[in-house]
Amino acid sequence: MKRALLIIFIIFIAMQVIRTDQNNTANEKELEIKAPLEVMTILKQSCYDCHSNQSKWPWYSQVAPFSWIIASHVEDGRKSLNFATWENYSEVEKTKKMKRIYQTVYASMPLKSYIWLHEEADLTKEQRSFIREWTGVRK
Repeated sequence: MKRALLIIFIIFIAMQVIRTDQNNTANEKELEIKAPLEVMTILKQSCYDCHSNQSKWPWYSQVAPFSWIIASHVEDGRKSLNFATWENYSEVEKTKKMKRIYQTVYASMPLKSYIWLHEEADLTKEQRSFIREWTGVRK
């Protein structure tokens, strides 16, 4: 049993050598999405950690294997939608992304695994409806 625990400990320590990219690239304010203050407050509270270049990296995001999972989620989130570079999207892309926001904000975003550690990011039904109305998407 001691040997197994030692092996697990050594593997855990070795995992810490594999670092993830947790850099936030500099933000140009003019590229950031423009929205009313109420919307921006919701987006920054519930979406920006994964969908912007302003991610907050808590202490547990420095510990493998959690660091790998969190970095992967942020990378995927930024690829699908980055509020910090919104103005780089074409009008067609913006329309598609607004439709996607309309669809996902109702039930699947933020991720349950994110809310588990960030209760403040959980959106109320009213906030979800507010974001949907703001997107301007019609059913």
